[in-house]
Amino acid sequence: MDDDTPPVELTAEAARLVRRLSELHGPLMFHQSGGCCDGSAPMCYPEGEFRTGASDVRLAELRVEGVERPVGFWMSRAQYEVWRHTRLIVDVVPGRGSGFSLEAPEGVRFLIRSRLLPSGP
Repeated sequence: MDDDTPPVELTAEAARLVRRLSELHGPLMFHQSGGCCDGSAPMCYPEGEFRTGASDVRLAELRVEGVERPVGFWMSRAQYEVWRHTRLIVDVVPGRGSGFSLEAPEGVRFLIRSRLLPSGP
């Protein structure tokens, strides 16, 4: 991945939802745990509500038009080791996500799509 390519991006639909959630809840963050079921989806929290630590990696500070502060995107270190050669694309699909993620009452859930990055030289 070149230095200009962010490791995480939002689809237009995900950016719209982040704007709405930011208006409702203030500054936001994402965490991707890599667990099973709901843990395999990116979870959106008010910034600082999910405690990160040495077992987490901050992959990006997502800048979203209309959102004052960048949205941090964190991933568990173990999951990062598996996905580090992919570009992560945060999207939104209909359905009920985790009750802990802020989008749950909206009738949609965040979802990760990925694209394998080209190998180095």
